[in-house]
Amino acid sequence: MNPPFVHLHLHSEFSLTDGIVRLGPLVEKCVEFEQPAVALTDVSNLYAFVKFYQACLKKGVKPVIGCDVWIENPLENLQCDRVVLFCQDRDGFRNLSRILTRAYLEGEAGEKITLRWHDLRRHHSGLICMLDDQYGPVARLSGHDRHPETRDIVRRYHDIFGDRLYFEISRIGRAEEQAYINQVLKLSGEFPVSPVATNRVQYLQADDFGAHEIRVCINEGRVLDDSRRPRNFTNQQYLRSSAEMADLFSDIPEAISNTAEIAKRCNLFIDFDEDFLPEYPESGGAAVEDLLRRKAEAGLAGRFGKEGLYHRDGTPMVEKTYLDRLNNELEVIEQMGYPGYFLIVADFIRWAREHRIPVGPGRGSGAGSLVAYALEITDLDPLQYNLLFERFLNPERVSLPDFDIDFCMEGRDRVIDYVAARYSADRVAQIITFGTMAAKAVVRDVGRVLGHPYGFVDQIAKLIPFELGMTLDRALAGDGLKERYEADEDVRSIIDLARKLEGLARNAGRHAGGVVIAPRRLTEFTALYREPGASGAVTQFDKDDIEAIGLVKFD
Repeated sequence: MNPPFVHLHLHSEFSLTDGIVRLGPLVEKCVEFEQPAVALTDVSNLYAFVKFYQACLKKGVKPVIGCDVWIENPLENLQCDRVVLFCQDRDGFRNLSRILTRAYLEGEAGEKITLRWHDLRRHHSGLICMLDDQYGPVARLSGHDRHPETRDIVRRYHDIFGDRLYFEISRIGRAEEQAYINQVLKLSGEFPVSPVATNRVQYLQADDFGAHEIRVCINEGRVLDDSRRPRNFTNQQYLRSSAEMADLFSDIPEAISNTAEIAKRCNLFIDFDEDFLPEYPESGGAAVEDLLRRKAEAGLAGRFGKEGLYHRDGTPMVEKTYLDRLNNELEVIEQMGYPGYFLIVADFIRWAREHRIPVGPGRGSGAGSLVAYALEITDLDPLQYNLLFERFLNPERVSLPDFDIDFCMEGRDRVIDYVAARYSADRVAQIITFGTMAAKAVVRDVGRVLGHPYGFVDQIAKLIPFELGMTLDRALAGDGLKERYEADEDVRSIIDLARKLEGLARNAGRHAGGVVIAPRRLTEFTALYREPGASGAVTQFDKDDIEAIGLVKFD
């Protein structure tokens, strides 16, 4: 019977630079190996946090949330250290979100995002730290006869984390591994810091190493045979079984048992059934429900050119069908807790119109709301066109409201700036999007990295039909590509590698008009990101994940 083992250092496709692990197959593999938990530690980001967490819950695997980060060295004139941080609880998640956000928003945007040492000192509560065995402080100084400096750095980390500090050790075929492990075991005798075994997972199966190297080369803009390119990875960094790991570290069994110990200490709970609605800032002391009702009634009267909905004697000025529909909608909106949402949308649309920024008449299911029509969120009378409010909001099928509002592209950024200023910049951000490796593009990338001539690769790519949602499997079902694939070994090699990479996350960007407004600082819910060369914060969760954690997005 093998002791329980948990993989604690793993890069998924959302590391963007060097991981090709897909989340669904990862969790399936953990179930197959009977591993009780698994950690996700992507490089300098939490992009996949929600997707990973939900995938684990569905299969009964405990999710351990972490991040592989660069951090300033506490000693002067030394390069940055690599460490892995794990969230023990909600406090740890907030602190990790906070220090990651500061690194992106206040540091130099680029590939190597670096956390500041004093931020780690201030915001370490709820975090476990594992010193990286390849780029961490001990690994960098190992073998350089700098034991005093090594001890000093370990002491500084230990002063912060205490019994939440660990040494990572791995055996993945690197020449310097044993010397490093010997030093770590010696330091473990001087400091109460235990070793933890990892396999530094970059890909799922052993035979995925070639595809992984292609991905690294695509990111670095190099060809595979470039003798100058760094060889930072080995062909052993796959998801090993518990038995393999136990055998690999049979001489240091505590390094195996410590992986389960860390997993037990990490208990971050996310409630996906709770909504976090933004607050409308100016209610004049009135309840937000009363304010919405007053504005909706006044707006509907204005649509009919009336001073009010009723005469002084109580008789209606407006058709009863409209009055009944308005009251029914308001009751549902109040019952579901969304009055503030309607007021906020009406507010930034009003501002846009006052500042001569063209606004569309409304799209999607929101056009079925008479309240939206009364507030001038939309310009379509839903009763005239027999549009159903229940398609937008329905208490029996609870979902967050989502108006699709079109603004002139030349004024859209001004509207976003207004929203950030009015509702507090630390509560407002645009939403991230992820580009993926599509069929044609990934074939061209793989062909280039393998060193094939452009003309040859172009011929293969042109055999893939230019259709929305086209995949390599669909293209291979046709005659053109299939014939070349079966007849030409080079074509087969390109396509086989491309199929392993197709659909992986390729890059991060920002949703053209997606904005999220939170009731508190956004870093309590998600870390923030900033694109290189751009300004303004972007959430590290995409629009689906933003909604999954209960925040409202505004399109």
